[in-house]
Formats: sequence, structure tokens, C-alpha cells
Amino acid sequence: MLGHLTSITSARCVRDFCAALSQTKRFISFRPDESLRRFITQNTETVGEQSLTPEIKLRLFTPNCRFWREKPELWPFADPYWAIYWPGGQALSRFLLDNPGVCQGKKVLDLGSGCGASAIAAKLSGAAHVVANDIDTVAAVVTHINSELNGLEPPICVTENMIDSEPEDFDLILLGDMFYDEVLATTLHSWLDRCIKAHNTEVLIGDPGRAQLEGHDIRRHLNQRAKFELPASVREENYGLTCCSVWSYHPEL
Repeated sequence: MLGHLTSITSARCVRDFCAALSQTKRFISFRPDESLRRFITQNTETVGEQSLTPEIKLRLFTPNCRFWREKPELWPFADPYWAIYWPGGQALSRFLLDNPGVCQGKKVLDLGSGCGASAIAAKLSGAAHVVANDIDTVAAVVTHINSELNGLEPPICVTENMIDSEPEDFDLILLGDMFYDEVLATTLHSWLDRCIKAHNTEVLIGDPGRAQLEGHDIRRHLNQRAKFELPASVREENYGLTCCSVWSYHPEL
């Protein structure tokens, strides 16, 4: 299943994001279903030491987990992109922890939040209000679990696709590994411009140098804030990518 997940440029991901636009916004602020929590804990392991943020504990897939090796069709839910700590999310989280002033006292959106690591890093860094947005409701449950692992109250979890929605008054938007598809990159480019124009929102992007970002028009508006060398285990899981950057986005509006 790991190889299936790392082929993250599939068109189905983009269709899932677009289809979610028609749904009613759902907030997960209650204790998730215990049977789902139990399934997640039985099929993941608590890890973190070999990532860029060893101080953050996360429940993820590892080689010891059943679904690391199983056929993808045996997984009973949507593709579990939350089960991997992707390089862009690691770099963003490391950057926030190293520079807490970036989000201290601010209203923060973690877009495409996955396992919730960047939302957790924002809370650990003193953000006043954090929203984790992922269209996979299982990811929202995992974010609750991972927040509790780190002794934190979970962020507000929104499972409607917020991309292309009316911009809200966030001070900071975080995007880790979201530029994996050219169509999605173009949609994000337009929506982020609207957010910045409406609320002067700061935008930080974590990406290991994917072609869909490097070759997109948005790339010329990015300023590098930090660059991190990826741990050996992360390089192995991501086809030999060696480093990951955090970029700030400054469009010409």
C-alpha cells in the first residue's frame, strides 16, 4: 500500500477535493467513535523519533503495520494519506517549532492537514486558534488521537474542502505537500491570492521540490524561509528526495 500512497498525483485525489465542495461544512469537535479509534490504534504505531520533529508523537503506518504491505483495496476507508508524515509537513512543522513567533497568538489554518502534525506544531508554538482541514473524516479522527498523544486539546477539524471557499480571516495558512497536481496547484494559486487580498493572510508552503510546484507560475512568487535535510528513513519512503524547503508566498496583487 505504501507505493500506492506515494503515487499522490492521481487524478482521483483532485476529484475528491472538488466533490467535497458541495458538502455541508462539518466540524469534528466531539470525541470520535471509539470503534474507529480502536481500529486506527490497532493498525498504526506511535512514531516520531526518525522525523524532522522528534518531539511530536504521531500514529502512522510503519513496516510493522498490516496495511503497509496489504493490497490497497483491502483498506476499508478512503486512501490513508494521513498515515504517512510527508516531507512538506515535516519541514513546515520543524519551521514552526523553531520559529514560534510565526504563529504565536495567531489564527492558523492547516490545509490538507493529514495526520495533523502541522496543526499540532502550531498549537505547541502558541497559536491562539487552529483549524485542521482535511476532506478525509478518518484524518480528523487521527488528528484528535495525535493531539492527545502530545498532551494537547485537538484543533477544530473541518472535513469540507475549504479550497475555493469564501476566504476566512486566518492570519496564517499552512500547506504541506499540497502541490502534487497541476490542476490543484492552479486552484490553490487562485484561492490563496483571494485569501491574501481579503485578509492579508500569510501563507507558508512546505514542499520537497515536486515538479508540479517547481514548474508552476506560483513558484516565481515564493521566497525560501528554510531548507531541511530529510532523515534517511524519510528519503527512502519518498524515492530518494534529500531535502525539503519552507516557502512564503508573496503574490503581485
